[in-house]
Amino acid sequence: MSIETNKEIIRQFNVEVIQNGNRAAFEALVAPDFVNRSAPPGAPNGPESLWATFEHVLRPALSGLRVTIHDQIAEGDKVTTRKTISGIHMGPFAGVTPTRKPVSIDVIDVVRVRNGQYVEHWGINTLPSVLAALKA
Repeated sequence: MSIETNKEIIRQFNVEVIQNGNRAAFEALVAPDFVNRSAPPGAPNGPESLWATFEHVLRPALSGLRVTIHDQIAEGDKVTTRKTISGIHMGPFAGVTPTRKPVSIDVIDVVRVRNGQYVEHWGINTLPSVLAALKA
């Protein structure tokens, strides 16, 4: 697949899956053998744990959840994306009761794409500092 096609797959995942919670898009865009290389040690790192992060953690906590892609750089079968996930903290979020404050989580992801699907993910984000600020 072309680099531009791989970048479009990442854009589609961010909008359809993370932002909109579209399960059919998730099934189409994530390979059954997907591995999240950024999962905490000992935590599940397959497709269902990825879905659970969005559907049971982020989406219930952040009203009006939006994903804004700032940059994408691709080489070979990997796409690096710098993005912001934002919303209003209206539900429990990693043990923090709703504050009704705006939340912005900055993320840098590297995703390996094979045959139009996510097969590996590495990422870093500002979630720990966002949660610390919400608790303060």
